[in-house]
This record gives sequence, structure tokens and C-alpha cells, in this order.
Amino acid sequence: MVQPTIPEIIEEELHSAIDARTEALQTLRELGPPDLVHLVKQSSKSPSKPIGGYHHVTGIDASSSASLAAYVNTVIYSPTEKSNRVVSGLYCCYNAFSRVDMRVQVNIPGTVESYCIDERGDKRVATEALWLETYLCAILRAYSYADDGSGDMIKKIIGMRRFNPIQNTESEHKFLDAAERLFFKGSQMQLACSSIGAKYRVGWQLGSEPEVQVPNNVSNHLTSGLLHYINTTGRYTSGINLFEKLRTRDVEVSSLLARILIAADEEVRAVSLLHETVQELPMDYSLLDVQASFLQSKGRGELALECAKRGVIAAPSEFGTWARLAEIYVHAEEWELALLTLNSCPMFTYQDKDGPRMPEPARVSLPVLPESLLDEINDDSAGEMDIVHLTLRKLPAANYRGTFLKAYSLLTEITEKIGWDQLLKIRSRVFVMEEEYRSEKQGSQQAHSRNASTTALRVPSPNPVENGDAPAAADADSALNEDEDPNGLSASEGDERGDTASDVVKDEKREKSMTLSPDDAVEKPEHTVSSQEVKSGSEDANNLFMVLYEDLRVYTIWRTELTQYKQQGMTYEKSAEEWEILGSLAERLKHKEEAAEAWQSCLSMRFSPKAMRGIMGVIEGNGDGRALLGALIRLIAWQYRWYSEFSPSLLFTIRKLIEEDGAVKVRSIIQSTSLPQPVLDLTHHYAQLCAAFRSNGSDG
Repeated sequence: MVQPTIPEIIEEELHSAIDARTEALQTLRELGPPDLVHLVKQSSKSPSKPIGGYHHVTGIDASSSASLAAYVNTVIYSPTEKSNRVVSGLYCCYNAFSRVDMRVQVNIPGTVESYCIDERGDKRVATEALWLETYLCAILRAYSYADDGSGDMIKKIIGMRRFNPIQNTESEHKFLDAAERLFFKGSQMQLACSSIGAKYRVGWQLGSEPEVQVPNNVSNHLTSGLLHYINTTGRYTSGINLFEKLRTRDVEVSSLLARILIAADEEVRAVSLLHETVQELPMDYSLLDVQASFLQSKGRGELALECAKRGVIAAPSEFGTWARLAEIYVHAEEWELALLTLNSCPMFTYQDKDGPRMPEPARVSLPVLPESLLDEINDDSAGEMDIVHLTLRKLPAANYRGTFLKAYSLLTEITEKIGWDQLLKIRSRVFVMEEEYRSEKQGSQQAHSRNASTTALRVPSPNPVENGDAPAAADADSALNEDEDPNGLSASEGDERGDTASDVVKDEKREKSMTLSPDDAVEKPEHTVSSQEVKSGSEDANNLFMVLYEDLRVYTIWRTELTQYKQQGMTYEKSAEEWEILGSLAERLKHKEEAAEAWQSCLSMRFSPKAMRGIMGVIEGNGDGRALLGALIRLIAWQYRWYSEFSPSLLFTIRKLIEEDGAVKVRSIIQSTSLPQPVLDLTHHYAQLCAAFRSNGSDG
């Protein structure tokens, strides 16, 4: 199978990339950065001055120094490397269990040396136990740093190759065996090292997904990686066997086993397991969450509600338990209780992945794989900077991650079902408003206030952690006062802080012909208590409302202007990036058709992986397999162009297609397209992976 080409980032100073990685070791929190491959070369023109170049990579077998040295050799003897002579190569792979950086030095000609560097920068011996941990961490990073097809992860780290770490059942057995051996090793490691005062983290403290406040044995990066792999490949039997063995050592693993059984359509076994385990662990919040999710999917909302309430009592500091309770209230159309619960969700600042922090390079080489060449995804104009209006670029919701993203999604779901005006009415009923607060301040303080702790659940509410990145209400107001856009996607030039959406639109009406009437405006939340005053509604909840208001305001102006332009037979012009942003905006607000329309407008101007991924999501809902494969072919080719051989999200999509239509039909549709054969072969490779894993439908 063809592999992505090798990018190269040339250093300004020799070994500066390695020095930067070593200095960053003590700041790493979770799985660590992607692997670093560094080469030292001698130019034929100036042999006395060596040149340093590097690239990042994930998915390489890190089970031994020999496997890493083999990869370095493939880079050294690459056919593209002809102008310079490679003197040495260094492979760096982070071990998140023991917090050391495993390194393999390859000298040309000469020997191979393996060692590790700890947080203090000291050199240590690389043992077999350390290599086992490194191997497992490398696979988890391959899934963690994989792109979902939208290109967002690819654009974050320039010059990074991504490979599939598990391509057959043999490598799967090796991976699951390592996971089983290291699943409970953390506590033993901490006990063994406590006598010498070494700073080790237990295995379940590899870190966790951003929605998890406190990692534990069933909520951490290892379990997330295992579940991600099993759901991506459909290897449910292997997952069931693994978790059944682990369950004999710790009954808490039952929640993971139940999730896999449900995904594998073994619901009777899953219910039996849940019933048995809940007798032993009646207040295990992971177990209660699985029950609540399963019952909700079966339409048993009243039973799901009781499980979700107990889950919140069991883990009041976890965002996931409150979010599950809010979801159930939304599904039951209990809007007041949903808002009260959402108000009590413990929100915390999003912690991004341990990305590499490298010095400014001298130059960057990004060669193109010939097999990935396709005119429509290699548009030269894609590299040009599109003109994007400041209001669109500054939409706060686009930057939400982690708990804030999930909470915002719940709020937009409520808004989509009942409308913004009704949402504000409910909000005014369930939260203490400014006038009420002032009257209480002048009179006697009431002993009890109505909030999510006393009304929705009657348990103590955790204090939400303030999110440093969340925009305050004043920030949303200031966004209304940006300079005016020719297409009217910002507020007027007025400087009054208290402008409502109606005032903004009135100012725009005086200044240009394409306007909105006050009736079309989105009403701004008027009774938000200022951040200096005590209030029932949390600061995080207030911020969510202000951010939602800004999204709705921009969306309303866009849709009204678009309608007016169509009525007058005029072309509504936006740049490709603006259409991409508008598509994401509509998607956030749960307007799928409008999102697809915006993304299609973007793709008509230039290729955008984010727009194509969004269109693909809409196509999946419509069940059009041929159109879905057309989008997949283009996204896979774009991924290869940017050095990514592997995307779990795209592999999952093609696996589900094969399960529904069969491998023969899928291959026939791929082959029937008029695209170049090398491009089609890249998609065939994904289909071959499904056959290697014996996925349903892969044999017919």
C-alpha cells in the first residue's frame, strides 16, 4: 500500500527541536505529544555545516528499539532524500505511564542506541517494561491525534504523518494483551516507588476526556482508546473477551463491558450484567450512566430519570452525570428542570492535548503524494486568505470545547424545540432576575431560593469552576458594536452598551438598503444579573445564553438577507471561508438543511474538508450511499495529501456502509466513479481494512 510522503521542517538552529521537546517534558499532563523524528544531514555544497530537520508521526510500532530504528531507516533511505547525506536520525516517543521520553539514536554508518530521558533531563536505561508502556501509549496517541475528516486536527500540527497502528488481527491481539497487562498496573507502580519518593502517576491517571473531572479505572485515556478502537473496527467480540477478563479482577469494569455488549447488540446479556452488578455497586455512577442511556434509548424515560438522579448523587462533581440528567429532561420536554439542571452542571476549563511546542523553523517542505492528486482538492486558491467579516470570525461558540461545548449543544437543542422567546420566558421563571435580586437585597433575604439543587434534584450543587475562556456578557455586547459589513453581518457603529438586537437592526436600516425589521430581530436577554451581584443563575449559564444570543442574531440576519436577495434576483456573495463558518453556525443551532446549503456554497468555490465532512453527515442521514462514497473518496484523498493514512471516523463510516450494502457493492460504486485510479485505490485500502478485521458484510 502506498504511504504518505515525508514532510520536513528545517531547523534554524541544529537540535533546537530536540531541546524544545526535552524542556517540555516536565509540563506534559496526559498522553504526551506525537512522536518526533529528527534527522541530521550534510549538504554536498557545505559539508562542514550540518542541517537539522524533523517531522512528527503517530501510529508507528513502539514495542522495541528495533521497530523505531526500522522507521528511521525508511526515512533516511527515502527516494526523495537525494540532495543531502543523512548522518544520524533520532526517534522520540513519550511514555505517559512512567513520564519518560524513549529515544532511539541511529548513526550512519554505525550503531543503534536506545535510552530514555526523564522529566529532569537525565538519561536512564530503557527496560522491557518501559517499552511495553511506550507501545501502548503510542497506540492511544494514534487514536487521540487522528483527524475526524474535517481537517481540524491536521491543521493544528504542521508536517505530521499519521499511520494506522493496528491493521490486522495479529496486531490487535498484541494491543489488547498490552492493555490487559497494564490496565491495573498503576497502583502497583505507585506502591513500589513510594519508598524512594519518585513521582509516578497511577495508570488510570494517564488523563481523561475533557468532560471527565476525576479520572478513574473506567474513565481515562486507556479505556477511551479501547472503546474508540472497538467501536471503530467493530471488533466487539475481542472487546467483550478483554473486559470479561478484567471484570474478574475489578467489578467496576462491568460498566465498560455493558457498553460493548449494547453496541454489539447483545442487549439481553447487557441487562443481565447491569442487574447483577448494580446489586453489588448500587452507587457506581458509570454503571448508572450506562443504565440511564440504555433506558432512554428504549423510550423508558421515567426509569432513566431515576438512574440519572442517582448518578448525580453518586458523582455530583462530574459533568457527565448532570449532562445525562439534563438530556433526559429535554427528551421529556421538562424545560424548566432541564434549564435548572444545566445551570448546576460543573463546568471546567478545557485542557487541550499535549501538542508539540517547537521553535520557529527556517523553512518547511510539504511535498505532495502523486497518488493523492485530484484537481478539485488541490485548488491553488485554497492557500489564499479569504476575507472574513470580523463578526463571523469572532463568534464565541465556535471556540467552545469540552464541557462548555456539550452544555451549549443541550441549550441549542432546547432552543430548536421551543424557540428563543419561549426559552427566555422559562428562564425568567426559573432564575432569580435582577429586579427580584434588588428587592430581596432591600428587604429580608429569603431562606431558600429556587435552583437546580433544590428543585431538579434536591442534592447539594457543586460550585462551577469558572472557565477562563468563556466570554462574559459584556464581550457579547461589545461584539454588537463592530464596524458594519457590506452584507450586514454585524451591528451598527453605535457605542451604547445596552443596545438590543432591535436597536442594532434599526441602525442598520438607516445606513443601508438591505435591512431587517424589528419584528425579525432576536430578543436579547434583558434581566441578566451583573457578574458583581449574587444570583441564582450561574455565571457559566449566563455566558451560554449570551453566546447563544449572538449566534441567533447573526443567523437571523444571514437568513433574512439571503431571502431578500433572492426575492430581488440578486446574488448573495460571501467568501468560501465565510460560507464554511455559516455552515458551522447553522449546524450548532440544529438547522441541518441551512448548514448543508452553506457548505455546498463553500464547496462550489473551493474544496474544504470541513464543509465536505459536514455535507457527509447530512448525506448519512439521508441514506444515499453513492453520494456518501463520493464524499469519502475526496476526504480520504485530501487526508493522504496531508500525510494522514488513517482516520478512525472515515474508517467507521465505510465499515457501516459495508455492513449495510456489502463489500462487493461498495467496491463497485467506488470503481464506477470517474476519478483517477490511484485516488480510488486509497479508498479501497480502507475497505481492505474492514476485510482484514472480518467486519460484517466484508465477505459479500
